[in-house]
Amino acid sequence: MANYTEEHARAGIDAKLPPLETWPNQFPGYIITTKFPEYSSVCPKTGLPDFGTITIQYMPRKDCIELKALKMYLLAYRNLGIFYENAVNKILRDIVAAVQPEWCVVRGEFTPRGGLTTSIFSRWPASKGNVQTKSRSRSTKR
Repeated sequence: MANYTEEHARAGIDAKLPPLETWPNQFPGYIITTKFPEYSSVCPKTGLPDFGTITIQYMPRKDCIELKALKMYLLAYRNLGIFYENAVNKILRDIVAAVQPEWCVVRGEFTPRGGLTTSIFSRWPASKGNVQTKSRSRSTKR
């Protein structure tokens, strides 16, 4: 069994990333879906790269995320040591803080490692009786 520490587990969660700029929403009641198929970050224990697709879906209230700012924010993960479970939840947290949407879902589909594919799904607000839903299957080889 690998010796993962609390430091590994918390790595990257509080990293300062480029700001998620916003612009004023003009229409109520619609859904925005943005897919980023070039996500990458680094395992905080081994330094090996992780790759995947991040899909962000939200219903805006007052503001929308400016897409260039979102792109720069997501590209900042490239050299960040963070587990992808934490990255998906951090992305959700940061988007909710920036635009305060009606609701938001962030899904990470990560490429196979050690024969396992992992999908992480996190939403806000969390459904009743369910904190945040995660599909998790992690290889011990990082």
